[in-house]
Amino acid sequence: MSDDVWSRPEIESPCVRVCVLDPASGLCLGCHRSRDEIAGWSRMTPEHRREVMDGLSARAAQQTRRRRGGRAARVTNATKPQP
Repeated sequence: MSDDVWSRPEIESPCVRVCVLDPASGLCLGCHRSRDEIAGWSRMTPEHRREVMDGLSARAAQQTRRRRGGRAARVTNATKPQP
């Protein structure tokens, strides 16, 4: 059996397995796709996938990461003058 039968010239998924949807933007924090784009990826045409892929870097630049603490918050709070 030849592997050519099973190979398809499709664009791979941009998924990085960090599947968390930001409630404010509705975009995944890992791949920056919307819920509808993630769910419909396997049914999209290669052209539509390319359009989505081309827009992901702009979405990533607009998406801000909001930390709720951790080391960065402790260091920042430690350097602030106490009232």
